[in-house]
Amino acid sequence: MLLELRVRDFGIIEDIRWSPGKGLNVITGETGAGKSLVIDAVEALLTGKIAEEDIRYGAGETYVEGVFALSADADTPQLRTLLRDNGLDADEDTLVISCELRRRGRSVTRVNGHAVSRGLLYQLGCLLVDIHGQSDHLSLFNTEHHLDFLDAYAHTLELRHDFSTKAVELAQTEQEIESLAKEEKELNQHEELLRFQIGEIEQAKLREGEDTELEQEREVIASSEKLKASSYEIYSNLYGEDATIASASAIEKLKAAVQEMRKLVALDPSLKPQLDLLEGIVPELEETARDIRSYADRLEYDPARLEEIESRLELIRNLKRKYGQSIAAILEYREKAAKELEGLSLCVEKRAELEQSCSRLKQEMGRLASELSRLRSQAAEKLAAEVMNELRDLKMSQVQFEVYINQKQTGEGIPLPNGKSYAFNKTGIDNVEFMASTNLGEPVKPLVKIASTGEISRFMLALKGALSKADDIPVLVFDEIDIGVGGRSGEIIGKKLWALARNRQVICVTHLPQIAAFADAHYNIQKTVAGERTLSQLKVLKDEARTEELAVMLAGLHYTEASVSSARELVQKAESWKETHPQ
Repeated sequence: MLLELRVRDFGIIEDIRWSPGKGLNVITGETGAGKSLVIDAVEALLTGKIAEEDIRYGAGETYVEGVFALSADADTPQLRTLLRDNGLDADEDTLVISCELRRRGRSVTRVNGHAVSRGLLYQLGCLLVDIHGQSDHLSLFNTEHHLDFLDAYAHTLELRHDFSTKAVELAQTEQEIESLAKEEKELNQHEELLRFQIGEIEQAKLREGEDTELEQEREVIASSEKLKASSYEIYSNLYGEDATIASASAIEKLKAAVQEMRKLVALDPSLKPQLDLLEGIVPELEETARDIRSYADRLEYDPARLEEIESRLELIRNLKRKYGQSIAAILEYREKAAKELEGLSLCVEKRAELEQSCSRLKQEMGRLASELSRLRSQAAEKLAAEVMNELRDLKMSQVQFEVYINQKQTGEGIPLPNGKSYAFNKTGIDNVEFMASTNLGEPVKPLVKIASTGEISRFMLALKGALSKADDIPVLVFDEIDIGVGGRSGEIIGKKLWALARNRQVICVTHLPQIAAFADAHYNIQKTVAGERTLSQLKVLKDEARTEELAVMLAGLHYTEASVSSARELVQKAESWKETHPQ
């Protein structure tokens, strides 16, 4: 339960501390005094969100703090688990939530002194407090909310979340397949281009350095006659076999030098190394001369080979223009193209895998949807019966209430184990709508078409009463549940609220004294003027102060003694009823 609420600089609230009690807590006051601001502050505390205009004029931030008493572990297992999993356990059985909501800059939310995200705060809030605001009456007119009510009652929200997760995954997968399909034509054209380029390069059978070798060979063939003549000239100079050369050859002169050198060594042995060197040069020079002669003999102008080389070099030049400035660059391009082609093949494989994933997801979703529908159908009957009981308590015994569930078959949906395919959305395959008949003998119709404002308030209370038996949320908040309700129905609603408050804390903002009379604790919100500022103040009402407030609610500010007597009578009647209906 909520032990204490601290609110500072929120709307016209400057600073209040409120300690609601157990059971039914009622807040009353004139219109505009700030009753709903208290509820708004609780909502801000549990969501970490606030409109900038709700921060008190002249203040830079608003501060809201709530201290909650935690019941035994068995009563709040989800809450305890969530706190433990996020390292927010408290030594004592209390939970402190605070929010500093700033006009500028980053707001800060804390749980037990630890900063937490809004997402985690929202999760905690959903397990602590169920707030039914003024606009929530309209949720019964919106069929999308009917499924939310049913799933809350059936405890299928986790299963629905699992289905929703797979539905999102399926949508993403189908979108990816669609994108691949659109690109398939372009991919095929690109694949053909890559295959051609790879084939063209591979067919050329290039070798790194080949172009340099070919250019050198081409130069040799083109200059073969000149090379041959020069080679023979060198050979003749070295070996001297050409009879036309009058002077001795280099080898002959070298041999003559060796002979002279031997004479010198005979006289001076220290020249022996030089002799050895000269003697070694002679055979090497002879070998070199023969190699040159052999080279010259092999040289021959070959126009066919020259043409072949030119053709090969032209092929390499063409490939360079297309794929790179060198053979190494061309070969690198081929490797990259091969990898890209492999990637395109993987795209085809990926599409097949995605299609298999779609099929698998639809099968899994079909099983989940089937289980959801089964649990919802079972819960729908129980919920309808519970709501009917609640409506009877609210003096609407003539009302018939049904939870209508239907599905739509389609070949483009998801297959269920029964072999049929159904349309679906993120919540499953079920369309849920609350149907009712408020007049005996009339067929049930959509709730939106038959309920008056007062009836919709009682429908909501009946629904909340039924749902409260299926959940363990410890605090229920009703902000003006009495919209469109008269005094006679107000007493009935007061009884129902008091009954709801036997096993949880209920906080209710109301304008009806018939409801306020059933309060276990009564609080009043008043507007006062301090200096040039309007303030909203909250105070507890007991005994005569409470009686006077009820008299004001009955007759206005200028109430009479008769109004006071009527107020006392309301309280006495409510107390007598409570004594005969202990729960």
